[in-house]
Amino acid sequence: QVQLVESGGGLVQPGGSLGLSCAASGNIFSLNAMAWYRQAPGKGRDLVARIRSAGDTNYATSVKGRFTISRDTNNTAYLQMNSLKPEDTAVYYCQADIYYLDGEYYKLQSFWGQGTQVTVSS
Repeated sequence: QVQLVESGGGLVQPGGSLGLSCAASGNIFSLNAMAWYRQAPGKGRDLVARIRSAGDTNYATSVKGRFTISRDTNNTAYLQMNSLKPEDTAVYYCQADIYYLDGEYYKLQSFWGQGTQVTVSS
């Protein structure tokens, strides 16, 4: 079984910084794109940033220049958030497209983490 575990959320003042991490574990053959989404109260889940296996990235316009997504060789993705604003307050979810071994077959599936709360407030 494959799972994504996020960590690093919390409360931060406006203008502050926070880092999130997302560790993928399980019967992973290869890990394709990894991404961070967020969902504010009463709103839909929106893409924040995505990084593909080749390392190319894309960001939501609202976070460009403030957030940085990265990944390492241990199936972990990171989101460094700087110059945080109250409107960044949301539950942040990690998502990954993973090839995993299911019995004797490899399957490609999208997996999600449980979410971590980020609150930007003075």
